[in-house]
Amino acid sequence: MPLVLESKGLGDLEPGDLAVVRPGKGRAHVERSLGSAKRIENVLEALLVERGARQPFEPHDPPPAEDPNRVDLRDLPTYTVDPDTAKDFDDALSFRREDTGIRAWVHIADVSWFVGAGTPLDRGAARRSFSTYVPGLVAPMLPHELADDLCSLRPNVDRLCVTVEIPPQGEPSFYRSVIRSNERLTYGNAQRREASELILDQLALNEELASALRERRFARGALQVASPEAVFSFDGNGGVADAWLEGEPHAHMLVEELMILANESVGSFLSSRNRPALYRVHERPDPTAVEHLIAKLVDLGVPTPPVPSPLTPQLAATLAGEASKLVTTYTTQAGRGREAFPSLVLRALKQARYDPKNLGHAGLASAAYCHFTSPIRRYPDLVVHRQLSALLEKGRPVAAKDFEAVDERFGEIAAHSSERERRAEAAERESLLWKKIVFMKDKVGRDFDAFVTGVTAFGLFVTLRDFFVEGLVPVSSLGEDFYVYEQKQHRLRGRSSGRIHRLGDAIRVQLKGIDEVRRRLDFRLPGQTDGRVESRPRHRAVAEPRRRGARR
Repeated sequence: MPLVLESKGLGDLEPGDLAVVRPGKGRAHVERSLGSAKRIENVLEALLVERGARQPFEPHDPPPAEDPNRVDLRDLPTYTVDPDTAKDFDDALSFRREDTGIRAWVHIADVSWFVGAGTPLDRGAARRSFSTYVPGLVAPMLPHELADDLCSLRPNVDRLCVTVEIPPQGEPSFYRSVIRSNERLTYGNAQRREASELILDQLALNEELASALRERRFARGALQVASPEAVFSFDGNGGVADAWLEGEPHAHMLVEELMILANESVGSFLSSRNRPALYRVHERPDPTAVEHLIAKLVDLGVPTPPVPSPLTPQLAATLAGEASKLVTTYTTQAGRGREAFPSLVLRALKQARYDPKNLGHAGLASAAYCHFTSPIRRYPDLVVHRQLSALLEKGRPVAAKDFEAVDERFGEIAAHSSERERRAEAAERESLLWKKIVFMKDKVGRDFDAFVTGVTAFGLFVTLRDFFVEGLVPVSSLGEDFYVYEQKQHRLRGRSSGRIHRLGDAIRVQLKGIDEVRRRLDFRLPGQTDGRVESRPRHRAVAEPRRRGARR
C-alpha cells in the first residue's frame, strides 16, 4: 500500500531508494535511509529490518570481565576455529593425550556472566532469540561490545567461560573457567594446517578424537546427510562478484563433533537430574513417512535397507539413519543425486525444535541433547547455561518462575524460540534468493550444466552445478513433445520421443529469463521449443506432508 511521507526527514532520498519508515495517523515518518535498492547490501539490510531482526539494544551495564572464583585454564593450549568472516567466537578447544586416551576441553563463552537474568538486555535477547545472518551482514542478538568483544574468545586475552571437560573414560565435568586462547584459526587454516607448532599438535589430537566420535555417532544410527551450500561474495559496487559451491570441509568436522559431544554431555547431565531446561529435540519420524521415503528411493534406483514389520517409531528412526548412509554412499559412487536425494531423507523427518522436556534427538541418535555451545547468538543456549551454572553452584536449578527476564514459562520460552528460529531461517533463505538473482542478471542466454532437483507436472526444478543456483525449466521449454508426468518414478517422459527427465539426472540448461517480482530464474533446454504435459492418475503416489530437515 502506498504511503505518503512527511517532508521532514526526506533528506537526500531519491526515487528507488530504500528507507525505514514509521506509519502514523497522517503521513509516514522517515526514520532512516538505507540507500539505493540497486545495491544488494542495502536490499539485505532492508530484509533484516522488515523481518524484525534489526532491533535497537536495551541499556546495559555489564559487570567486570574478572572473577577470581574460577578454574584457571590460561596455561592450557587453546584455539578457536571459525569461518573467515566470523567476528564472534563463542567456542574454543583444548586437548591432551593421556595413558588411556585423549582428554578434551570445550570452552564456551560465559554470556550468562555478562547478561543478568531480569535485565532489560536479557528481555530483549529473549525477544530476539537468535542472531540473524544474511550474506555479508548480521543482526546480532547481543550488542557489539558483548558479542564481538567481552564475550568473544579472542586470542591472547583472558576470557570467562563455562568449560566441559571430557576425560578419555568416565563422566564429563562442568565448571566456570578463565581461558586465554593462543590462536584464532579459520576453517581454511585448519584444513591446510596453517598454525603454530603448539596448535598443530592440538589439531592432530582434535582430528583423532573427532574422527572417532563421528564414527561412533554414525555407528549408533545418526543421520548421514550433508548438503553443499552456495557461497557468494560482493563486488564492492553493490553487486555480487562470484558464487561457488561449498561442501563440508574436513575442518568443520573438527569443531562439529566436539560441539555435539558438549551439547550431549550437558543435556544428559540436566536430564539425569530431572531438571527442566530448553532441550533441542528431534522426535522420531512417522513410520508411514519413512515407508514412503524407502519407496521413493527404490523407484529412483537407490539401494535401500529392508523395512521391518511392524515399523515402530524407534525402528523408523533407525531405518532413516540406515537409508541416509546408503544415499550418501550411492550419490558419492554413482555421481548422481547429490543435490536431490539427501533432501528426500530430510523431508521424511520431523522438524527439530526446543522443548522443556527431554524427548531425545532422533537425527543424532542421542538420548539427550541441548543447545549449549552458542550463547552469543542463541537465547536457548543462554537459558541452558543458567540452568547448568545454578545447579553446579547452588545445588538446584533456576525454576521457570525464577526467570524474571521473561514472563513465559519454559514451554512458552521454547515455543517462542522455535518460532523465532524459523523466522531467522526464512530471512536467510530469502537473502540467498536475492543474491542469486543479482548474480545471474548478466548471464541470461548462457548455457549451464545442472542437476534435476525437483520434478512436477509443470516442469523441472534444476540446480546449477557450479553455482548451486536453483531455477525452473517449465514443461513448455522442454521441447516439441507431449510430456507425461510420472509421479511415482519422479520423472517427465516425452510420449513421442521417449526422452526422460528424472530426479537427480544431469541436464544442460540455458538461462531464459529472471522474474524479479517472484524471485525466480527461468531456464529452458538449449535449442528447444514449447511442449505439453499431462499427468496420469495411475502414476500418482500417496500424498505426503512436507517436512523440513532438522537443524541440530
